[in-house]
Amino acid sequence: MTNVAIVTGGSKGIGKAIVERLAREAYIVYNLDITPSEGHYRYCDVSNVEQVKAVIADIAQETGRIDALISNAGRHLSATIEDTDEATFDALFALNVKGAYAAIQAVLPSMKAKRQGSIVLIASDQALIGKPNSFAYNVTKHALASMAKTTALDYAAFNIRANAICPGTIETPLFHNAIDAYCKRSGADKTAVVAEEAALQPLGRLGQPEEVAALVNFLVSPEASFITGSLHSIDGGYTTQ
Repeated sequence: MTNVAIVTGGSKGIGKAIVERLAREAYIVYNLDITPSEGHYRYCDVSNVEQVKAVIADIAQETGRIDALISNAGRHLSATIEDTDEATFDALFALNVKGAYAAIQAVLPSMKAKRQGSIVLIASDQALIGKPNSFAYNVTKHALASMAKTTALDYAAFNIRANAICPGTIETPLFHNAIDAYCKRSGADKTAVVAEEAALQPLGRLGQPEEVAALVNFLVSPEASFITGSLHSIDGGYTTQ
């Protein structure tokens, strides 16, 4: 039977590239997002734990199996701890962390029954390092790294693997939106700002969503069957500096 994968936040950016790559690899790929997409799309507010569980339970019942979960949904926030009020912190944590928590809980019964499965959490280079003006986002990405490690240990006996990918600066719509907002505030030239961002990477360029998707495809494949509990940087060498 064809393998089944679930991707959260798969309508654009890195998530969309993951959906498209796994579909090319002959997975049936379900995209859980609030933004509609083509293919096997299911509306889901990933910050709503019960909604996540209900949607995934329906998919498991419909397909009879879940082979891979890629928890990608999330958003960025630029702010210090003083500039982050409780409501903003709670909302970011609900989407970036509780969404992954709910999705993992929901896929585990199916994976345990089959005694196999691969879980990939899309974290960030900020799961490995600190960056200024990024308090809450950094906290959530460190939490995902921890979630990958503990899940890997708790479910290794079921042959369920859990890993996290830590992308650096990837050229996505989110990246361009952030640059546009900065340029609007500062009056800076966008071409120059993008070039400066690329120059910060040791490889001298921005990463592409398809490169992250290729790493996801490897980690969910049988070729990665001895890899679990690992954090995988894909950042052009940024965090090695």
